[in-house]
Amino acid sequence: MRQLTVASLSRDVKFEGFLLVRSAEQRTSSNGGKYLDMTLCDTTGDINCKMWDGTVQPPRQGAVVKVRGTVQEYNGRLQLRVERLRNPGPEDDVDASQLMPCAPEKPESMLNEIHRVIDSMHTPELQKILREMIRMCGDRLNYYPAAQRVHHAEKSGLLHHTLSVLRAAEAMLPLYPFLDADLLLAGCIAHDLSKTAEFISDEAGNVSDYSAEGQLLGHLVHGVSQVQEAARRCGVTGEYVLLLSHMVISHHGQPDHGSPRPPMFPEAEMLHLLDDMDAKMNEMEGVMRRTPVGAFSEKIWSLDRRLYHPRTYAALAALAEEQAAAPAENASAYDGLL
Repeated sequence: MRQLTVASLSRDVKFEGFLLVRSAEQRTSSNGGKYLDMTLCDTTGDINCKMWDGTVQPPRQGAVVKVRGTVQEYNGRLQLRVERLRNPGPEDDVDASQLMPCAPEKPESMLNEIHRVIDSMHTPELQKILREMIRMCGDRLNYYPAAQRVHHAEKSGLLHHTLSVLRAAEAMLPLYPFLDADLLLAGCIAHDLSKTAEFISDEAGNVSDYSAEGQLLGHLVHGVSQVQEAARRCGVTGEYVLLLSHMVISHHGQPDHGSPRPPMFPEAEMLHLLDDMDAKMNEMEGVMRRTPVGAFSEKIWSLDRRLYHPRTYAALAALAEEQAAAPAENASAYDGLL
């Protein structure tokens, strides 16, 4: 299945190929005409698509479709104007797994690493709460994304984001030895687990909508309830329940971003900083993939700015490929360059 990737598309490019349906609905334009508004994707990213044909019914979420169209620019963002759309047939031999955005590591491996961190803790109260919270998430934790859009919007993206924040915390702890390591690591693990109740996702990581809990409470408030319910179930009381609850409800940092309380102790502040950093780095990585070297991206609304793709990235990528292809005995020649 050789075709252009979504990340490689640019204005005026003709595209024909198979894409995965993230969302699709029939809408009515200002003149009363019907059209399809879709978000289609492959492993490299997604793109908004419009099909100005009111007779075509929207494909189901999670389906694979073949589309033909032209890339345009609307309000500073790329958009695919679809001219033809059909379902794949047996002769197409489409592998849907090649189109699904997925976390770079297997969910079993990521979850095992999280459990190893929990096992290494010296605070039984936190260990019990975390194990119960993970158990409460069930199988959803294996495939849920971390967001409907923006960062880690991929199959197993919630585990990917959680583990990235956790690894970043482990790297920072030696610099700030006064921090309660177990409390910080527990906050990293617990902070977004309630996203498994915030929205509705299929097993491919496609979010169809927000749940009632997600719309009425959000994952911060629901997350506090989850911490306290887990503590109740395993018989844990005391200050750690309060501290972990505060870390969950304050990890967005400020009211404008959804936190009714700012971080009020160092571990809570560190969690907020690491969570914000990982989300932004993941989003920027995706923008770099679809922005040509030496060019500026479209405006990224969640960041309120355009991003520049430095030319140095191309040189570093070439050097990395050269290093990977070099004999092992010559590897030292490249030490420190990356």
